Amino acid sequence: MTTIILLNGAGSSGKSSIARELQRIARRPLLHVQMDHFLEMLPQSLQDHPEGVHFIERTVDGLPAVEVTVGPTGRRLLRGMRGAVAALAAAGNDLIVDDVLLGDELREYRALLAGFDLHVVGVHASLDVLEQRELARGDRMPGLARWQVERVHRGKRYDFEVDTTATSAADCAAAIRERFRL
Repeated sequence: MTTIILLNGAGSSGKSSIARELQRIARRPLLHVQMDHFLEMLPQSLQDHPEGVHFIERTVDGLPAVEVTVGPTGRRLLRGMRGAVAALAAAGNDLIVDDVLLGDELREYRALLAGFDLHVVGVHASLDVLEQRELARGDRMPGLARWQVERVHRGKRYDFEVDTTATSAADCAAAIRERFRL
């Protein structure tokens, strides 16, 4: 049966690093589907625009926080991503999906992937570690993790959870591989 590992966590939590390690150590090929790659499909003019994906800088407790809103074009793109995941799975591909689920997207994933072996994994890290990684990466707006960390796991039920605060991506991937016999 086709297997899908859905990694959900705030930006800079280590989802992509875990996915790459999991690809390396899995006993069978796993394709890595990243939300970031789909967002890059948006025209540059919609990268920070209410129609596409919009970043609103705020201050929370005197610190930067960046709210993310998704407009109509961005919503269609991300709905298409979820459909593409289902199509890849229907073609027999085992997948690792790397996403940031801030709304009701998990319910849509569960409906689209009901006929497959779906495992939803929460990827956690402490806020201070997320913010350190965010700054070190240089490709993230400071405050993005601060806004996401409270929202990304709210109301989600996971099949498995990992915490990258003090655990390496390789060790998290190994735990996921063993848990789901990949």
